[in-house]
Amino acid sequence: MGAAVRVVVGITGATGAAYGLRLLERLRETGSETHLVVSPAGVLNVHHELGLDRKTLEARADVAYAPGDVGAAIASGSFETTAMVVAPCSMRTLAAVAHGLSDNLLTRAADVALKERRRLVLMVRETPLNLAHLRNMTAVTEMGGIVFPPLPAFYHRPQSIAELIDDSVERVLALIGVAAAAPRSWNGLG
Repeated sequence: MGAAVRVVVGITGATGAAYGLRLLERLRETGSETHLVVSPAGVLNVHHELGLDRKTLEARADVAYAPGDVGAAIASGSFETTAMVVAPCSMRTLAAVAHGLSDNLLTRAADVALKERRRLVLMVRETPLNLAHLRNMTAVTEMGGIVFPPLPAFYHRPQSIAELIDDSVERVLALIGVAAAAPRSWNGLG
């Protein structure tokens, strides 16, 4: 894939709104086109965790949609995208995706990514996991999606929360084919 890509970004009500915000920032830095949809609970978390309102968050994307806008471009497979990332992804959204419940634009866009065999990355946030969570993760994986809990890597000895967030975001960028992604790799103990 080339340097510029078109990515759908979803932000839901799970904790970890900083992942979605940083993903939007990095995609913009790479020249990628972003299409954003934020659930109502996602807006609440963005406000609580980051102190941002919906308009400020939406200004970070090239195009922003309301979750009820099921007629939006990203609701159709004929609208070409490279990938979709839900950052963070709530267990409710995971369950809806796992069971094909396209009940809002965010879950419909995820369904489109799966049916069109495009990259779908769900940065799920919950702990501990119950059996329903695990089964839903298995279902999404079997359909071709990638379940990517943003777990911190400590072998690089991060010095800040921002470094932990960047580590996960860069790995996601690499997964979706952004050429400018800069994930830090493990080179062994030698």
